[in-house]
Amino acid sequence: MPSLSNLQLTVAAMATLFGPSGLATPQAGLAFSQITPLGSGTGANQADKMYAATRTLALSAAEDLDLAGTLTDAFGATITFARIKAMIFRASAANTNNVVVGNAAANGFVSWCGAATHTVTVRPGGTFALIAPDVTAYAVTPSTADLLHVLNGGAGTPVTYDVVLIGASV
Repeated sequence: MPSLSNLQLTVAAMATLFGPSGLATPQAGLAFSQITPLGSGTGANQADKMYAATRTLALSAAEDLDLAGTLTDAFGATITFARIKAMIFRASAANTNNVVVGNAAANGFVSWCGAATHTVTVRPGGTFALIAPDVTAYAVTPSTADLLHVLNGGAGTPVTYDVVLIGASV
Protein backbone atom coordinates (compact mmCIF):
# COMPACT_ATOMS: atom_id res chain seq x y z
CA MET A 1 0.00 0.00 0.00
CA PRO A 2 1.48 3.39 -0.98
CA SER A 3 2.19 5.96 1.74
CA LEU A 4 2.90 9.67 1.60
CA SER A 5 6.23 11.08 2.72
CA ASN A 6 8.06 14.38 2.41
CA LEU A 7 4.76 16.20 1.97
CA GLN A 8 5.03 19.94 2.46
CA LEU A 9 2.39 22.47 1.46
CA THR A 10 3.74 25.99 0.99
CA VAL A 11 1.96 29.30 0.43
CA ALA A 12 4.19 32.35 0.01
CA ALA A 13 3.94 35.99 -1.01
CA MET A 14 6.78 38.47 -1.32
CA ALA A 15 6.41 42.08 -2.41
CA THR A 16 7.63 45.62 -1.88
CA LEU A 17 5.24 48.55 -1.88
CA PHE A 18 6.77 51.90 -2.84
CA GLY A 19 5.25 55.25 -1.92
CA PRO A 20 5.39 58.59 -3.71
CA SER A 21 8.85 59.98 -4.40
CA GLY A 22 10.21 62.89 -2.43
CA LEU A 23 13.53 63.30 -0.75
CA ALA A 24 13.24 59.63 0.15
CA THR A 25 11.08 56.90 -1.32
CA PRO A 26 9.12 55.18 1.46
CA GLN A 27 8.66 51.45 1.12
CA ALA A 28 7.07 48.58 2.95
CA GLY A 29 8.11 45.00 2.47
CA LEU A 30 6.04 41.87 2.71
CA ALA A 31 7.52 38.44 3.29
CA PHE A 32 4.71 36.00 4.09
CA SER A 33 5.25 32.26 4.12
CA GLN A 34 3.17 29.44 5.54
CA ILE A 35 4.65 25.96 5.41
CA THR A 36 2.42 23.07 6.41
CA PRO A 37 4.25 19.74 6.67
CA LEU A 38 2.09 16.61 6.68
CA GLY A 39 3.44 13.29 7.86
CA SER A 40 2.27 9.89 6.71
CA GLY A 41 -0.86 8.76 8.54
CA THR A 42 -4.43 9.78 9.29
CA GLY A 43 -4.19 12.01 12.36
CA ALA A 44 -3.55 15.71 12.85
CA ASN A 45 -0.87 17.02 10.47
CA GLN A 46 -0.94 13.73 8.57
CA ALA A 47 -2.30 12.40 5.27
CA ASP A 48 -2.25 9.04 3.52
CA LYS A 49 -4.08 9.64 0.22
CA MET A 50 -3.29 11.84 -2.78
CA TYR A 51 -4.93 12.45 -6.14
CA ALA A 52 -3.29 14.67 -8.75
CA ALA A 53 -4.33 15.13 -12.37
CA THR A 54 -4.65 17.51 -15.27
CA ARG A 55 -8.22 17.40 -16.53
CA THR A 56 -10.10 19.02 -19.41
CA LEU A 57 -13.78 19.88 -19.60
CA ALA A 58 -15.49 20.38 -22.95
CA LEU A 59 -17.36 23.60 -23.62
CA SER A 60 -20.20 24.10 -21.11
CA ALA A 61 -19.38 20.72 -19.51
CA ALA A 62 -19.18 19.70 -15.86
CA GLU A 63 -17.93 16.71 -13.91
CA ASP A 64 -18.20 15.32 -10.41
CA LEU A 65 -14.99 14.05 -8.84
CA ASP A 66 -16.12 11.19 -6.59
CA LEU A 67 -13.90 11.45 -3.52
CA ALA A 68 -15.01 8.10 -2.14
CA GLY A 69 -14.55 5.36 -4.64
CA THR A 70 -13.78 6.23 -8.28
CA LEU A 71 -10.63 8.37 -8.35
CA THR A 72 -7.35 6.48 -8.67
CA ASP A 73 -3.88 7.32 -7.45
CA ALA A 74 -0.67 7.29 -9.52
CA PHE A 75 -0.46 3.48 -9.12
CA GLY A 76 -4.03 2.81 -10.29
CA ALA A 77 -5.41 2.07 -6.83
CA THR A 78 -8.89 3.39 -6.07
CA ILE A 79 -8.87 6.21 -3.52
CA THR A 80 -11.47 6.61 -0.79
CA PHE A 81 -11.02 9.84 1.12
CA ALA A 82 -12.65 10.26 4.54
CA ARG A 83 -11.14 13.72 5.01
CA ILE A 84 -9.61 16.28 2.66
CA LYS A 85 -6.58 18.05 4.15
CA ALA A 86 -5.58 20.05 1.06
CA MET A 87 -7.38 20.94 -2.14
CA ILE A 88 -5.64 22.83 -4.95
CA PHE A 89 -7.12 23.87 -8.29
CA ARG A 90 -5.06 25.67 -10.94
CA ALA A 91 -6.77 26.86 -14.12
CA SER A 92 -4.68 26.90 -17.28
CA ALA A 93 -3.61 30.38 -18.38
CA ALA A 94 -4.69 29.35 -21.89
CA ASN A 95 -8.34 28.99 -20.78
CA THR A 96 -10.87 31.52 -22.03
CA ASN A 97 -13.47 30.47 -19.46
CA ASN A 98 -13.29 30.15 -15.69
CA VAL A 99 -13.15 26.86 -13.80
CA VAL A 100 -15.93 26.78 -11.18
CA VAL A 101 -15.61 24.44 -8.18
CA GLY A 102 -18.62 23.46 -6.05
CA ASN A 103 -22.42 23.31 -6.41
CA ALA A 104 -22.96 19.59 -7.01
CA ALA A 105 -26.55 18.75 -7.94
CA ALA A 106 -26.69 15.93 -5.38
CA ASN A 107 -24.41 14.29 -2.79
CA GLY A 108 -22.09 17.28 -2.86
CA PHE A 109 -18.87 17.43 -0.88
CA VAL A 110 -19.61 20.76 0.85
CA SER A 111 -17.86 20.66 4.23
CA TRP A 112 -15.16 22.93 2.75
CA CYS A 113 -17.52 25.65 1.52
CA GLY A 114 -20.60 25.64 3.75
CA ALA A 115 -23.55 24.86 1.47
CA ALA A 116 -24.43 22.92 -1.67
CA THR A 117 -24.88 26.03 -3.81
CA HIS A 118 -21.55 27.67 -2.86
CA THR A 119 -18.79 27.87 -5.46
CA VAL A 120 -15.30 29.22 -6.01
CA THR A 121 -14.38 30.67 -9.41
CA VAL A 122 -10.82 30.03 -10.57
CA ARG A 123 -10.02 32.47 -13.36
CA PRO A 124 -7.66 31.60 -16.24
CA GLY A 125 -4.11 31.36 -14.87
CA GLY A 126 -5.44 31.45 -11.30
CA THR A 127 -5.03 29.08 -8.38
CA PHE A 128 -7.32 28.19 -5.50
CA ALA A 129 -5.78 26.40 -2.49
CA LEU A 130 -7.36 25.27 0.76
CA ILE A 131 -5.34 23.64 3.55
CA ALA A 132 -6.70 22.11 6.76
CA PRO A 133 -4.11 19.93 8.54
CA ASP A 134 -6.16 19.22 11.67
CA VAL A 135 -7.51 15.76 12.40
CA THR A 136 -11.09 16.56 11.31
CA ALA A 137 -10.19 18.64 8.20
CA TYR A 138 -13.04 18.58 5.64
CA ALA A 139 -15.20 15.48 6.00
CA VAL A 140 -16.17 13.29 3.04
CA THR A 141 -19.20 11.04 3.48
CA PRO A 142 -19.46 8.17 0.95
CA SER A 143 -22.68 8.17 -1.11
CA THR A 144 -24.14 11.29 0.53
CA ALA A 145 -21.43 14.00 0.58
CA ASP A 146 -18.59 12.88 -1.67
CA LEU A 147 -18.99 14.57 -5.07
CA LEU A 148 -16.75 17.55 -5.80
CA HIS A 149 -18.38 19.36 -8.72
CA VAL A 150 -16.20 21.11 -11.33
CA LEU A 151 -17.71 23.19 -14.13
CA ASN A 152 -16.52 24.92 -17.28
CA GLY A 153 -17.76 28.41 -16.45
CA GLY A 154 -18.65 29.36 -20.03
CA ALA A 155 -19.56 28.21 -23.49
CA GLY A 156 -17.57 28.07 -26.69
CA THR A 157 -14.22 26.70 -25.48
CA PRO A 158 -12.97 23.87 -23.25
CA VAL A 159 -11.09 24.48 -20.00
CA THR A 160 -8.08 22.64 -18.61
CA TYR A 161 -7.23 22.53 -14.94
CA ASP A 162 -4.85 20.83 -12.53
CA VAL A 163 -6.28 19.35 -9.36
CA VAL A 164 -4.44 18.10 -6.28
CA LEU A 165 -6.38 16.48 -3.44
CA ILE A 166 -4.58 15.33 -0.31
CA GLY A 167 -6.37 13.66 2.55
CA ALA A 168 -6.83 10.82 4.94
CA SER A 169 -8.64 7.50 4.67
CA VAL A 170 -10.13 7.71 8.18
